[in-house]
Parts: sequence; structure tokens; C-alpha cells
Amino acid sequence: MLSAKLSQGIRRPAETDPKERCLLCGSSLERILSGLTDTRFGTPGSYEVRKCGSCGLEQTWPVPSLSDLKKLYESQYNFGAETGTLYTRLREWFLMSFLYRLWIRLDGDISFLSRSGSGRLIDIGCNEGRNLRIYSRNGFQVEGLELNENAAAVARRTGFEVHTCLLDEFQPVASYDVAVLSNVLEHSLDPKQMLMDVNRILAGGGQVWISCPNGKSMLRRLFGRSWINWHMPFHISHFSARTLRRLLTDTGFRIAEIHEITPALWVAQSFIAWRFAREGKKNGQLRNPFLTLFLMVLARFFLFPVLWLVDRARRGDCLLVVATKA
Repeated sequence: MLSAKLSQGIRRPAETDPKERCLLCGSSLERILSGLTDTRFGTPGSYEVRKCGSCGLEQTWPVPSLSDLKKLYESQYNFGAETGTLYTRLREWFLMSFLYRLWIRLDGDISFLSRSGSGRLIDIGCNEGRNLRIYSRNGFQVEGLELNENAAAVARRTGFEVHTCLLDEFQPVASYDVAVLSNVLEHSLDPKQMLMDVNRILAGGGQVWISCPNGKSMLRRLFGRSWINWHMPFHISHFSARTLRRLLTDTGFRIAEIHEITPALWVAQSFIAWRFAREGKKNGQLRNPFLTLFLMVLARFFLFPVLWLVDRARRGDCLLVVATKA
């Protein structure tokens, strides 16, 4: 759902801004977990999670540089990493089918693809534009923002306007009614600046739709270091509902909705990471469509009572937030 998300909406950090400090409030950090590795692509390195003693935000340590992350996204992530395989063909067919629309009604919608409406919508980090097609079908006038020029070119060939600049440099011809950050904010090196820039491009009363992993989820506790949403080193911030609420308030938004859900895909991926991940090696089983589908069905239909209770206890794996420009 994204590529090169990290730099959508950051400003280059000042030389005097120490990386040891909290990304949101600048307070000192305390190590709470170490020995985390990349369970998806096998990126070399060991990482920690550190927690701010003031605002409670958790973040990856060390924070990778923008240039290092850009290289990783271009070589490994989404559009630039894999095309033309059985997995990607099946995924494309499924995500554009009626079956997917039915599935998100059952499983939960982490990208707001079931929402209909009108007005101007921008998908920040739109990749090759698959979601743009769905938002357009739902009634919106859509545009995208995507740093990967190859992916943006594919989206443009389907008829959409896609911008390829940093969010802080973006000057739209007209304000937007909706800005979508679907599994994007956690990738940003400066999430506060990102939301300030989103606020800037929204019309009065406009909304930002945010989905991101829940740092207080039951799956995190269950799978420990194998939790798929550590996603080292790509996920920089690990939000809870509390830290995300505070961030939105500080950047000029008012919370309209907040929900927690546990997508079956994320259950399946955490299990695959726990069972098959090996340090320094790409986890090919995450692209096994038959194993993934089997585990998704198992999670959604056989573990439904457990996942329902987890979500009701506010320990779902995904935070879904709709906030209105104040």
C-alpha cells in the first residue's frame, strides 16, 4: 500500500537535532526492547525499541538515515521489489474483485476502501495507484502523492494525477477534503511535521484518515520479537491510541473516530514471521499465497471469537483514526 513512505512530509533534520531524542517532544528515551531484526526482507542489522519518558512514544533505534532508507525502499519495497509473480498477480486480482469488497466487510477495512463520498481526496503514498481506482469508484475526485517515480508512472497511465514531491514541498492548486495516510505515518522520520503538512493542504473541516499498527496490541505481546509490525527498520514510530491522539491534537486536529481491529492478514504474517524468519534472509513464505490464504481463513473464521474479544478490549493490531481539521 505504500512505497518510500518515510520521506513523505519530512524536513531534513537540523544538525543540532540529536537522534537520541523523541521524535515528537524531544525528551530522552529509554530502551525497552533489543535484538529486533528484519523478519520480512532480511535487511542486515539489529535494532532496539526505545520509549519516550515524557509522551510515551516508542520508536526504532537507531533511526536510519533518510538516504539509507530511500535505498532500502527502492530496492525492496512494494512496487520496486516484486512484479509479475504468482503472488502479485493473485493479489492484484483479489484486491480489485467483489470478493475483496466482501472480505473487508467481514475482516475490517484498514485502508478505508469501503467508504463512499465526494470531494477531493489525496492518497499520500499511493504507490502504483490501486487504491486510487477504488476511491474513485467510491465517488471521490482522487489524486496521489508518491515519491517512487516508476510507481507513480503506472498510476498515471490509469488516468490519475500523481505528484512526486515531498509533502512539505507540495503546493496543491486547491485544498483537499480528505487525506489518506494508510499505513504511512509510522514510516515517517518526522510524523509531527507530516501531520502539520496534511493539515495545511486540507480544506476547513477536512479529514485525515489514518491507519497504523497498534503498539499496545495483543499480537505484539503474543509474538514478541516476531510481531510483523515491528517491521525493522522501516517502521520508525510505534504508536498507541494515546500517543496518536496527542499527536493529532498537537497538529490541529480533532478526533472524530477511533477504532481498533485485527486484520486476518496481520495475524497470518506474524505467524509466518515467527515460524520462518531467519536473520539476514528474505522471508519468502510471506509471499506464499496458499499459506497466507490458509492462515487468513483460519484466523478470520476459526479465531473470530478471540479476535473479537481482543478488539473489544482495545488491543486490536491496527489503529483506525478519522480526525477533522480543527
